[in-house]
Amino acid sequence: MYIIGHQQQEPYLSLRDVLTDGVKQWWSRLRNPQYHTHKEIEEFWALRDVNFDIKQGDRVGIIGRNGAGKSTLLKILSRITEPTKGRVKISGRVASLLEVGTGFHPELTGRENIYLNGAIVGMSKTEITKNFDEIVAFAEVEKFLDTPVKRYSSGMYVRLAFAIAAHLKSEILIVDEVLAVGDAQFQNKCLGKMNEVSTQGRTVLFVSHNMGTISKLCDKCILLDKGNTIRAGATLEVIDYYLEESKSQIEKVERDNSFSGNHFQTISMSDNNLGDRNSYRFDEDVFIKIGLILPEFNISLELAMRLIDRNKKAVFTIHEQLNKYFDGNKHLNLIVKIPKIFLTPGRYSWIMCINHPGIRYYDLQNDVLPFTISETGSDFSQYDGQDYGCVFVNHSTRKI
Repeated sequence: MYIIGHQQQEPYLSLRDVLTDGVKQWWSRLRNPQYHTHKEIEEFWALRDVNFDIKQGDRVGIIGRNGAGKSTLLKILSRITEPTKGRVKISGRVASLLEVGTGFHPELTGRENIYLNGAIVGMSKTEITKNFDEIVAFAEVEKFLDTPVKRYSSGMYVRLAFAIAAHLKSEILIVDEVLAVGDAQFQNKCLGKMNEVSTQGRTVLFVSHNMGTISKLCDKCILLDKGNTIRAGATLEVIDYYLEESKSQIEKVERDNSFSGNHFQTISMSDNNLGDRNSYRFDEDVFIKIGLILPEFNISLELAMRLIDRNKKAVFTIHEQLNKYFDGNKHLNLIVKIPKIFLTPGRYSWIMCINHPGIRYYDLQNDVLPFTISETGSDFSQYDGQDYGCVFVNHSTRKI
């Protein structure tokens, strides 16, 4: 719990105003000991009623929106912040990487800071010397070892700090999302190191907003929201819940997940069980439910569906002849399936129409049914933030 003070301030205060107010408050307190200024005190619980157990060798991801309490939790587990209530029981030495530059002295060189930072996280001088060359090689700062770290970039800071934390022979490694500062190659290198660390029986706690990274590295996951544990369990189950909740809130603000027109009675995005959906993992099938009224029987009457990306560019177009589904009833219900591992992560929507090609449009709907494909651990997740197109290619390669 933190105490937040709220005090009404004048836009401008002169020295005379400050002195006058001080005298008035002193005189008021003298006459009335119960006097207090108009300052409101608010209690803010960054974390509350958070309970979980982590076993040796677990790789645990901690996810949630900004302000959910993730960093506060890691500071408590690292014994930087003391909990207001409750307790944390830790068995084993902890190495943590929470903020850029933590444990570094800006005036000291990289070489000196390796020994300083190593000592802070619990390494002896002999242990640091033994791992020195490996730390430097991993951090890729050989040329700048004797340069004061105040001249380092934030990426160099993170590389050196992670190298020290990862090579400390600790039982528990705690890493906040500072790895986002590094480039894609170094992030992949760090993830490989954390994976190696976990296979050695050491425990890893990792905070990240990259769901693909979390799903590849972690076998368990904890979801925090407003300081509370919302869900804990298998990584993909928790990520699915988090993405679904997040996307549903966004869609409620932006637009509804279904629409109707003159001949489109109802159209909505759905899952395999015909339940409404507006977000999917990259490895999930995408379904569109369509209920329509045929305007007339015409052998060339068709349903056209064009998928567009967030830049409103066409990804692909589907043409479906409707006469093959006609059984004498003008009411027609269809479901269209887009296969999994086809659309890359991003936001998409549809242009849909019922038409007699080249003659007449009966019902045209533009930019409807927005939905999201989320990255949850594809082979491309290591390149987070980079545009790798709209579709995954089901290619084949052979040696010749």
